[in-house]
Amino acid sequence: MSERTLVARWSGWGPQLQSVLRIVAAGIFFLAGTMKLFAFPAGVPPNGGTVPLLSEVGLAGVLEVVGGGLLLLGLFTRPVAFILSGEMAVAYFQFFAPKGFWPLLNGGIDPVIFCFIWLYLSAAGGGAWSLDAARRR
Repeated sequence: MSERTLVARWSGWGPQLQSVLRIVAAGIFFLAGTMKLFAFPAGVPPNGGTVPLLSEVGLAGVLEVVGGGLLLLGLFTRPVAFILSGEMAVAYFQFFAPKGFWPLLNGGIDPVIFCFIWLYLSAAGGGAWSLDAARRR
């Protein structure tokens, strides 16, 4: 198999890998919300409990569970991803950026990565393996 053929075949997997990125990231994001709201798979550090539902972190947990669930399914991917991208930008600038400039040093790697994954998906969509794609067929 020539290099040109291999690259062409691999490039053809873009829509499916876009779905894999969405599913894996949404699953992790969903669990961040269940940790806050239900102490699953573990409670919120350091004491292992849940957060008050009517708090800013509780609202974030609701967005993470509902939005993460919708993204996991690939349903309403573009608007949900856009909202969640904004949530992650707010989280970063409110809680992590005041601790320093570098995300590696201020603990803000997760919100930065999620912000840009969600921003990408808000433009690109859910990929081939999404309910959005199934609805278009």
